[in-house]
Amino acid sequence: MAAPRSITRILKSLPTSRNACSYHRRRSRASWLPAEVLAKRYSSNTATVAAAAASPSTEQTTSFPSPSPAPSGGNNSIINKQAQTTSDLPLKTYNVTKADARPKLSEHHKITFDEKKTLVPWEEGKTSHFQHVWMRDHCQCSECFHPETKQRVFDTFSVPKNIQPDIVEAEEKGMKIKWKNGGHESFYTWEWLHLHSYNPRLERYISPQFKFWGSEIAEGPPEVEYEDVMGSDAGVGEWTRKIRKYGFCYVNGVPVTPEATKELVERIAHIRHTHYGGFWDFTSDLSKKDTAYTTLALGVHTDTTYFSDPAGLQLFHLLSHTDGSGGQSILVDGFRAAKILREEDPTAYRILSNVRIPSHSSGNHDSSIQPYAPFPVFNHHPVHGELILVRWNNGDRATMDRWDDPADVGRFYEAARAWNDVLKRRENEYRDQLVPGRPLIFDNWRVLHGRAAFDGKRRLCGAYISRDDFMSRFVMSNSKREDVLKAL
Repeated sequence: MAAPRSITRILKSLPTSRNACSYHRRRSRASWLPAEVLAKRYSSNTATVAAAAASPSTEQTTSFPSPSPAPSGGNNSIINKQAQTTSDLPLKTYNVTKADARPKLSEHHKITFDEKKTLVPWEEGKTSHFQHVWMRDHCQCSECFHPETKQRVFDTFSVPKNIQPDIVEAEEKGMKIKWKNGGHESFYTWEWLHLHSYNPRLERYISPQFKFWGSEIAEGPPEVEYEDVMGSDAGVGEWTRKIRKYGFCYVNGVPVTPEATKELVERIAHIRHTHYGGFWDFTSDLSKKDTAYTTLALGVHTDTTYFSDPAGLQLFHLLSHTDGSGGQSILVDGFRAAKILREEDPTAYRILSNVRIPSHSSGNHDSSIQPYAPFPVFNHHPVHGELILVRWNNGDRATMDRWDDPADVGRFYEAARAWNDVLKRRENEYRDQLVPGRPLIFDNWRVLHGRAAFDGKRRLCGAYISRDDFMSRFVMSNSKREDVLKAL
C-alpha cells in the first residue's frame, strides 16, 4: 500500500518552493510500478535486486523512473546488453478526474448492490466498487472495532463466503448496511468510503515535500528554539516538520548539559538503544571501537548501515572542546546527491541500486552486528518507487565476495567512485562548526554526515531515534488524531 494518507495531507500542507522541479511534475504521474516488476525485484536472492525510482520531493524533487531490473535467466549481470532502458519499464498510476474531488455522493445515481459488491457513485463521476466480504470485515462499529485500542476485534473468518447485504441505505453522513446471516448493522461515513476506495483509487499519492540543499543552506539553515520545543506540542510539530523537510535542524538555546539534551531528544520519542548504549556522553577515547571515538577526519556517511533497520534520527550536542581546534561538521543531502548521480550517470545509479553491500560493526569484542541481508546504497519504496533510504558507509563495508558476474566488480567500483565524487563536491557540502548550546539533529536515512580532523578534547552527547517513532511523532504533532485514525 502507499504511504498513509494522513501523512500525505500533512506533507501537502507544507510550503512549496517557487522553483519546484518541473521534471517532477512531468514524471510524478508515472511513479507506480506494476506487480510484475515488483515480483522480479523481490524474487532474486542474489546481489542483484532491481530498485525503483529516486528521490521524493517537490521543492527540488524528482520521481525518477525505475532502474531496469536484471534480465531473468542466463547471465544475471547487473548491466546486460539486453537490459531494458529506464524508459522501457511499464508504469501505472491512479488519478482522479478532479483535483478537488470530495467525498460527496452523486445526486443523479443511486447506490446499488448485487451478490458480490456494493457500488457507490460519487459526484466527481467515479463509482467505487466495494466487495461485501471487504465491507463486512471493515465494519467500524464498537462491536467490531475497539473504540479505545483502535484494533479489530471482529473475527474476520466468521464471515460467510457468500455474505450479502439485506438492506443498503444512503443517509446524510454515510451508508448503512444491514447484513443477512444475523442482521448485523454496519455504518460507513462518506469520507471514510471515499478515502479507502480501492476500485478505483480516489486518493492520489503525493510525494513528500522535501527541500533539497547544498552548500548554500549555510545562509539560512533550519533551526528552532529550545523553549518552543520544550513548551508545547506545536513547537515539536515545527521541529519535526523542519527535520522532515530539510533532513536536519538545529535547536538554539539548549542548556549545555547531558540531562537537558536527553530531555530534548525525548520530546520526539524514546531513545533507541544499540550496542553503543542509549544516550551517549563521549569523548575521543576509543571507549567504543569505532572511528567516531577518535580525532580522525571522517568522510561523509550514514550511521548503522550494519543494522537491518538503520537509525532514523541522530542528534549531536557539543558540550565542550578544550585545548584544541578543528572538527568541523560536514553534511550532505543524500537525496539531492542521488538525484545528481542519477542525472549524470544513470548506469552508476542503477548499479548502486542493485548491488547489495555487506556491512558490519565488529570493533567491540562482545559484538559483531550485521543485517539479516546485504542492502544496496539506494533503497526504494516497493510500491511507489521513490528513494527512501541511503545506506553508505565505506568504513563499515564488509568483504564483497559474492558476484553474479565477475565483470560486475569493476562496474561497482566505477559506480562507487562516481558516487564518492558527487559527495565530495564542495557545492554539495554544508560545513559548520558545532557549538555548545546548539545541538544538531538529522535524518540518518537521508543526510550523510562527517567531520574534519581535530585536536584537543571534545565532549559530545547525543542519541538515536528510530525512524518509525520519528514518523509517528511527526504525524501526530502535525495533524489531528481523528484524521490520522480515519486513514488507518
